[in-house]
Amino acid sequence: MRARRRKPPGELDEEHLLRLVARGDRPAFEELYRRTSPWMAVRLRRRCADEQIVAEVMQETYLAVWRAAGAFAGAAAGGSAVGWLWTIAARRLVDAFRRRAHHAQPPPGAAPLHPAPAAEDEALATSVGGEVGDALSRLAPELRDVLQALVLDGLSVRETSVLLGLPEGTVKTRARRARTELRKALT
Repeated sequence: MRARRRKPPGELDEEHLLRLVARGDRPAFEELYRRTSPWMAVRLRRRCADEQIVAEVMQETYLAVWRAAGAFAGAAAGGSAVGWLWTIAARRLVDAFRRRAHHAQPPPGAAPLHPAPAAEDEALATSVGGEVGDALSRLAPELRDVLQALVLDGLSVRETSVLLGLPEGTVKTRARRARTELRKALT
């Protein structure tokens, strides 16, 4: 009986790489990082223009992946490895925004500022322009968030549900409402 030869990390899909990472396999982690970090950085930059925050979120995300790879349920639970990674990154980005908002205080005697649009709104406005961008900006934030996750970020309903902390049925309902409102605004 022959011993089964393990494929090199470069020949494995992301789900298998995560399973190896869960066992402490450093080459598998390095391969997972090599494959996923470029698109992860692009997605994060779409939501945040601050390179320092993006770098911190990337570091926190991959540290969390190294530590918690064993928690990935896999395709058997309806998730994808890439979706799981993005969910971690998106949560870390929200945490970074919260930390920044918590620590940001205006200097004494400064005039009150008009609230700046959220990084997500700015990214949405720059990536989608014209009538569609105007219609998107008029959507309620909860509808816009669902559309952004499903359409711009390319997440599944399940991944959007996890990311936004909503039941899948609510994600589907909000997506339908958002599309209906967009259709009305564009006709």
